[in-house]
Amino acid sequence: MINLAQELQGVKTAAMAGHIRPDGDAIGSCLGLYLYMKENFPDIQAKIYLEEIPVAFASIFGVDEICTDYSEDVEYDVFFCLDCADEKRLGPAAKYRQTAKRTVCVDHHVSNGGYADANYIVPDASSTSELIFTILDETKIPVHAAEALYMGIAHDTGVFRYSCTSPQTMEIAAKLISRGFDFPSILSATFYDKTYYQKQILGRALLESMLLMDGKIIFSAIKAKEMKFYNVTFSDMEGIVENLLQTSGTEAAIFMYETAPNEFKVSLRSKNLLDVSAIASYFGGGGHVRAAGCTMQGSIHDVVNNITLHMEEQFKALGEI
Repeated sequence: MINLAQELQGVKTAAMAGHIRPDGDAIGSCLGLYLYMKENFPDIQAKIYLEEIPVAFASIFGVDEICTDYSEDVEYDVFFCLDCADEKRLGPAAKYRQTAKRTVCVDHHVSNGGYADANYIVPDASSTSELIFTILDETKIPVHAAEALYMGIAHDTGVFRYSCTSPQTMEIAAKLISRGFDFPSILSATFYDKTYYQKQILGRALLESMLLMDGKIIFSAIKAKEMKFYNVTFSDMEGIVENLLQTSGTEAAIFMYETAPNEFKVSLRSKNLLDVSAIASYFGGGGHVRAAGCTMQGSIHDVVNNITLHMEEQFKALGEI
């Protein structure tokens, strides 16, 4: 564990960033740390760098202070890499890590090998937002920082349904709720509520899905032209792979969408048996044992064949086929 007060001693400027295409945990951990520092370390000039966040998170306090412009060249005293397994996934914010006087990484991805000066990496943790809570003085967490951290934990645990949810996770969530924010509204706005177009693209993905390997795997893909037809963006793909995984009798789900000609963002999920992190890492991605992703080139047929080949090998090693 890192000592936050020690890391901020003598610091005048600080910045933080999460991974590209930020999700609830990346946004929540960055905002939680930022709002805590703003309240308890007012003399430090702090800044958050994230790519444009999905519209679902627009109601979270502090999102209007997130910087999406990386044109300014600044050398920070300390730079926090949050919920990001490697430097390249910081995207354009990586340049601030490279020039910072000191770097700190807080993350829960098993594929994170530790690329900062100080690393706090706990693969068994539910989320980076949970880890941020553990380095703060909980008696000094302002209500909006608590709100952000709770939102991050809720998103990375599937609202406390995934196996990464531990007793400690629930205890931390309870402590955050006790700060007095409207947590049901946050969950509705950022997790459950979907736009009409998001519902349409989800329906398309479910309609076009297919079962592979005698029903052990469910797979679906969305091409760029379909995204254009339904007027959706990359952020609207959030949650589709989890919907696929909820199919009875399946062990794993593969969902991909086209990000460039013959280039696909691939999301992998499993229930109990497969280590999808190992598969994603093989193809240059990463993540968690039950939830991981990567970017792959080729046709849909090529990509799914390569992925399922590795899944088949794991099934064989487990004696499942």
